[in-house]
Amino acid sequence: MKALIIDDERLARKELATLLEKHDNIEIIGEAANAEEAEALIAEKKPDLLFLDINMPGQNGFELLQQLDQAPHVIFVTAYDEHALEAFRVNALDYLMKPIDPVRLEEAINKLPSATKGDPSHREVLRESDQIFLKDGEKCWFVALKNVRYFESEGNYVRVRFEDQKPLVLRSLNKLEEKLDPLVFFRANRKHIINLRWVDKIEPWFSGGLMVKLKHQDKNGEPETVEVSRRQAARFKDLLSL
Repeated sequence: MKALIIDDERLARKELATLLEKHDNIEIIGEAANAEEAEALIAEKKPDLLFLDINMPGQNGFELLQQLDQAPHVIFVTAYDEHALEAFRVNALDYLMKPIDPVRLEEAINKLPSATKGDPSHREVLRESDQIFLKDGEKCWFVALKNVRYFESEGNYVRVRFEDQKPLVLRSLNKLEEKLDPLVFFRANRKHIINLRWVDKIEPWFSGGLMVKLKHQDKNGEPETVEVSRRQAARFKDLLSL
């Protein structure tokens, strides 16, 4: 698994790299001293894992993650325990305190999936198993795309629907569509992209359109619904082999 170490302290980066030498499944492909350097390295090398400090000059670790379209696995490494709750709220793999205990490091690495995500050169399109990092106000999440039921455009923002959450993030629905697997995420209409895996029922609708009922109920116990426009209905039927 290819990893980056991101920490503003050179000695801390060196210490961690030394501790990781015994772990054959981890390949350190670069180091960064701040979020700006890290963002460029992540775009270039497309790592599977980040060992990420939180308190750094300029942007902190959480703010760095907010800039990424696709979030690798993250193990936070920090001298402060005040961010632990937020780290786990975004589903980080683990949270290590400095100085790093080799036993705790091994425990964190054991939480990694057994296989890497594959050849980074083929990761331009986000897959169902990939995670995205979302931040809305003070709340943050790592979300696997397979758990997102649909995306809804609201002006220059997109509302992301997963579980009982609906954060609003600054993103264009058109740009988002370019990053998603078209065999899984379908542009139902001008305002919605739906996850086909969440489709439960399909009913005829006005003017040749369709009404899709999803495998999730709203607060009133009714299934969530998204309209498929008349223009998209024929393609939708083809995709689902109706």
